[in-house]
Amino acid sequence: MVEDNPDLIEFYGTECVHCREMEPHIAKLEKEEGIKLTRLECWHNSKNAQLLQKFDSGKCGGVPFFFNKKTSKWICGSTSYEKLKEWAKGK
Repeated sequence: MVEDNPDLIEFYGTECVHCREMEPHIAKLEKEEGIKLTRLECWHNSKNAQLLQKFDSGKCGGVPFFFNKKTSKWICGSTSYEKLKEWAKGK
């Protein structure tokens, strides 16, 4: 069973085109690497939006925003599968 990883967070917006572009990469990461992100919707959830501001702190200013709590590395916007995988593995 693959469980959410609390150290790997994706902040997204339900209607965000760029967030939707990342969904196949996220699914592939879970299927091929067994890595699952904690996904937090922040356009309609004010608690998650506040959390996004805490982790983003001026780095990106939008979604999708990926943050790795173990490495403090982040990704702004959509990216390639390889870059997402490296980020998730802490590289």
